[in-house]
Amino acid sequence: QVQLQESGPGLVKSSQTLSLTCTVSGASITAAYYYWSWIRRPPGKGLEWMGAIDYSGSTYYDPSLKSRTVISRDTSKNQFTLQLNSVTPEDTAVYYCARSPFKNGLGPEGPYDYDYWGQGTQVTVSS
Repeated sequence: QVQLQESGPGLVKSSQTLSLTCTVSGASITAAYYYWSWIRRPPGKGLEWMGAIDYSGSTYYDPSLKSRTVISRDTSKNQFTLQLNSVTPEDTAVYYCARSPFKNGLGPEGPYDYDYWGQGTQVTVSS
């Protein structure tokens, strides 16, 4: 059973950096061939793919967030992380990590399908 668990602060101040960690169990983040993504859902809006890191360590970002986003990993802990810089209240959202197989494809808005998700973590950015 693959499980993903997000962790990080629930409240961040504007202009600061948001950092979240996704801890994976039941699968290795270096095992071929998977993408490991960060997705968010702002209040009242749909899911927004932010970016991903694949099994080899290559990263992919949504163009609209690329300038503020860094996704990295710690293979010794089987974790991958999201760093979002210069946050504003518009970055308030529920943040999810998820896995998707390569065979499902990667489009301009991220993977076309996911097979496992974390439960999500609420992050509020205060002004």
